[in-house]
Amino acid sequence: MIKFILPAIIIFLVVLFWEKINEFIYKKLRIKINYIAAIIFFLIIVTILVLLYF
Repeated sequence: MIKFILPAIIIFLVVLFWEKINEFIYKKLRIKINYIAAIIFFLIIVTILVLLYF
């Protein structure tokens, strides 16, 4: 039961505090986290498609 509740709470908190997280990382690294999230999402999709193809 906890393996379903804990990730749901973590995802909820990330969505809730997305702007604060984004500002914090931008101040530290001078890069927008939206670009990082888009690249990671794209890589996951490509990996899934490659695994399905082979």
